[in-house]
Amino acid sequence: MAAGAGRLRYSYEEVSGVARMQPWQVVQSLLYFLLAGLAEIGGGYLVWQWLREGKSLWWGLLGALLLVLYGVLPTLQPAGLNFGRVYAAYGGVFVVLSLWWGWQVDQVIPDRFDILGAGLALVGVAVLLYWPRG
Repeated sequence: MAAGAGRLRYSYEEVSGVARMQPWQVVQSLLYFLLAGLAEIGGGYLVWQWLREGKSLWWGLLGALLLVLYGVLPTLQPAGLNFGRVYAAYGGVFVVLSLWWGWQVDQVIPDRFDILGAGLALVGVAVLLYWPRG
């Protein structure tokens, strides 16, 4: 069986010759980005704690498992999106989630330039993935 076969696959819908995602697809896509970001940042954080802060090997193993999950989650994005576009857009989501993680976990409050940069990154995500094409 081919990779991805049997999995629900969907792509952009053509409306008047313009490719666009349905609203539920946008929400689902954003949820996958959120989960991937939390898996990547959380996994990286746990590995950091193991290697740099002397936590037990279990922290590192759980971190590695989360990083594998991070590698899988982007493959669930809509079939009409290619690897490069998904990962480019994910970069913008990663910026926002990294600032949020730093604020919530490390108690580093983002300043106005962090917030501005994160907002611009999200605009980039919206244009890359969700702007109608055609």
